[in-house]
Amino acid sequence: MQVGVAYSEPNQQVWLNLEVPEATTVREAIECSGILRQCPQIDLETQKVGVFGKLAKLDTPLKPGDRVEIYRSIIADPETIPRKDRGEETE
Repeated sequence: MQVGVAYSEPNQQVWLNLEVPEATTVREAIECSGILRQCPQIDLETQKVGVFGKLAKLDTPLKPGDRVEIYRSIIADPETIPRKDRGEETE
């Protein structure tokens, strides 16, 4: 079956499509994709993963066409970032 694996950083976006056996798990798809060699900063023990925007465990079995996403940690506290008011133009 075909699945995708996606990971994004501000300066790098990776989206890989691969063919995997039926009943492949999220972890197995990530490992088979080669993304861990391409992006050595990924740490599956600390980073969250998901399928189509919903958090998933590494042992979750995949279905054909699923997109596995590896999420980065938030680097800024959302409460400390000023909000832009709607209708206000930026200069």
